[in-house]
Amino acid sequence: MSEKWFTVGNIVNTHGIRGEVKVLSQSDFAEERFAVGKKLKMVNEATGESREVKIVASREQKKIYILRLDGFTNINEVEKYKGWALKISEAEQGALEEGQYYYHEIIGCEVMTDEGESLGVISEILSPGANDVWVVDRPKGKGSSILIPVIDEVVLQVNVADKKVTVHLMEGLI
Repeated sequence: MSEKWFTVGNIVNTHGIRGEVKVLSQSDFAEERFAVGKKLKMVNEATGESREVKIVASREQKKIYILRLDGFTNINEVEKYKGWALKISEAEQGALEEGQYYYHEIIGCEVMTDEGESLGVISEILSPGANDVWVVDRPKGKGSSILIPVIDEVVLQVNVADKKVTVHLMEGLI
């Protein structure tokens, strides 16, 4: 049985000449995921090629993480990894408190209003500031995507087992 792997960040560029990489986090737990000593799997999703790496230095700079990985000492060694994903195994995810969900559990959920109308399917999660925003793709012919703020007044119920989310549409949301 193959283990599931989940993306926690993407290598977007190199940094300096000493083999550091810039990583755009896709995790709510970036400090934990990119801590010194953590092991991650680097994956080229186009080819399936992968490599396990260990973080030996980490710092955050303007919402981007600068990582130095064990065994890489200059820019030429890390250049080819631009665009690769950094992943963790399902076992490394850890348990969440009630009412908290991993991105992969939310993406793909059908969104229903409290009146029973289907709005579409969550395709993306944005983190612009105070709260996350779910991007809901509408069915063909029903208009453009809807942005749903993840706040208690709007999101009434989340059922990840059935992949259903119930929302209350406040005035002006659509």
